[in-house]
Amino acid sequence: MSSFRRFTSVRTLIVLAALGSVALAAAAGVLTLPARSQGAAPASPPQAAVPVTATPVTRRDVPLTLTGLGTVQASQTVNLRTRVDGTLQEVAFREGQHVKAGDVLARLDPRLTEAALAQARATKAKDEAQLRSAQADLSRSLALASKDFASKQQLDQQQATVDQLKATIAADQAAIDSATTNLDYMTITAPTNGRMGIRQADAGNVVHPSDVLPIGILATLKPVAVLFTLPEKHLQAMQEAMRSGPVPITATDQSGTVLGTGRVTVIDNRIDPTTATLRLKAEFPNGDERLWPGAFVHVAVTVSVLKNALTVPDAAVQRGPDGLYAWVVDGDSIAQMRPIETGATEGDLTVVTKGLSDGDQVVTGGQYRLRPRTHVTVRGPDGSTTAPRKIAPGPSVATETIGAVSQDLSRSQDLSRNPDLSRNSGAAQAPGVAKAKDTP
Repeated sequence: MSSFRRFTSVRTLIVLAALGSVALAAAAGVLTLPARSQGAAPASPPQAAVPVTATPVTRRDVPLTLTGLGTVQASQTVNLRTRVDGTLQEVAFREGQHVKAGDVLARLDPRLTEAALAQARATKAKDEAQLRSAQADLSRSLALASKDFASKQQLDQQQATVDQLKATIAADQAAIDSATTNLDYMTITAPTNGRMGIRQADAGNVVHPSDVLPIGILATLKPVAVLFTLPEKHLQAMQEAMRSGPVPITATDQSGTVLGTGRVTVIDNRIDPTTATLRLKAEFPNGDERLWPGAFVHVAVTVSVLKNALTVPDAAVQRGPDGLYAWVVDGDSIAQMRPIETGATEGDLTVVTKGLSDGDQVVTGGQYRLRPRTHVTVRGPDGSTTAPRKIAPGPSVATETIGAVSQDLSRSQDLSRNPDLSRNSGAAQAPGVAKAKDTP
């Protein structure tokens, strides 16, 4: 019995010594860990790749376009008014009707004007008869004066009468011409091709040249004009473009729908000093009449074409405190922030003049999660991503050793409580601990 107790005591001491050695080794490892960290930083666990969408930069011909706001105007607008007072006898056009030059649009009651014309003609005929009589009297007086039977005063009076009647006849002719013109004004015709608007006066109304509202408005819509403005800094570019040939222009509505294409026809001869803008005028064929007078439109003027320009989507261009930049994905799937300079824009593309080169791949989606040297996974067309595999860290050697020794200590305590276990199991000993011999 004493031998067994000595055996268990020695075994317990050996186990305690082993535990102490392991504890000292673990403490030494913990103490030496900061010293190692001073020489080299410990490896950080792998970071999850950030999914982004990216696209390569492309080269293409980019039209250099100037944009502005414009107002559609009819190329010709005519207010149909009467030139003389009269009663509107007939309105000969339909509202919205397309008319041609010379078509009758309205008629006034011509009877008063016809009567005035007849009176002027009668007055002229009377004065012409008086002139013939005066000329006959003058001829007779000249014959008598040659024989000294008529005085010089009598001849002068008869000559004055003839001249007076000639002037009266000239006035009569002017009255005839005036009455004829007024009679022509009784019929209102279209001066040009166009489309009639809403009627402002009905038949039976007395109309005057001073009326505020016209009888109707005739507008020429084919072609149609657009007046628009550009900043004054574009004056030189517009002048150079117009010297080189026709300058194309496109008009769109607020939704971006193209309403028509045309050409710039004139640059105004002055810059508005209050707004620092330049007025220009363009002409559109408007065959389908999609451009309507009075409408506001967006215009885009192509002044030149930038050949083989480096372009990126607008979404790739970011703005920071130091200016514009773009995220570029390198061959190792690492995102880098790169400063850039941009030029013209066309649609959803931006020309990059500095900072990018052929072959670069720029991030167009997911930039808000990026930091310099972030590992990324580029999304495919279907939106799928491929993330790098993570390796879970395993248990340390010190942890395994302490666990094994703790297991042996527990076994030794069981033996001390139940000696029969030691007799029945000769193999129950801690790994690495020598079996003790019995001493008398």
